[in-house]
Amino acid sequence: MAAILQVENLYGGYFLGKPILHDLSFSVNPGEMIGLIGLNGAGKSTTIKHLLGLLQPQRGEIRISGRRSSREEPAYRSQLAYVPEAPELYAELTIREHLRLSAMVYGLEEAEFERRMQRLSEQFQMRDKLNSFPQQLSKGMKQKVMIMCAFLVEPPLYIIDEPFLGLDPLSMRSLLELMVDRKQEGASLLISSHILSTIEKYCDRYIVLHQGRSIASGTLSELKKQAGVGSADTLEDTFFALIGEGGQ
Repeated sequence: MAAILQVENLYGGYFLGKPILHDLSFSVNPGEMIGLIGLNGAGKSTTIKHLLGLLQPQRGEIRISGRRSSREEPAYRSQLAYVPEAPELYAELTIREHLRLSAMVYGLEEAEFERRMQRLSEQFQMRDKLNSFPQQLSKGMKQKVMIMCAFLVEPPLYIIDEPFLGLDPLSMRSLLELMVDRKQEGASLLISSHILSTIEKYCDRYIVLHQGRSIASGTLSELKKQAGVGSADTLEDTFFALIGEGGQ
């Protein structure tokens, strides 16, 4: 089975010669949900910026569906959708127009756009907000718009950064159900989150970043063996054992 996302020996950061990421390698397969976990400053956001093509590798390479951002940027970007930690919306566009813009960028036909928009707006209790502007929405509603825009286009890969911040419990459940549905349909998901108790129930494998390096990866059972903890320990227990209680 060919990986949807392949990261090989990645060194990268914001300044040449001063990498934040060191020899990072991992893959995400079709129908797989991977948790990217680490403390603040571990390199999660830097990794995501490289995956999005906002930063170019200093060494190593990244491929999505076999494409590289440096050589096939439009085709590369068409393979992924991104949900950022903080919602970023255009003040002059309604929610419906945000969704339509996403559909246009990904070449979604009008009839399919309408069908998906209606389904998502119902799922996230946003049907009566489609003609509203961002300034009329709460932070949680703005986050739901970002989620709807990403899941509207149904790409092979989703990159999701702290998706649960600002969401109410019902919206969190809707998002998790949506991620499971897309996973079952063969999509790949890479999720960065500090809410380990939630992603523990959904992710197939994990990548533990610490000080810009992958210090452990694998299933929860495999992480527990690497950490030397018991089988009854949680992902959070395992994470702290791997990085050390002091995070050093």
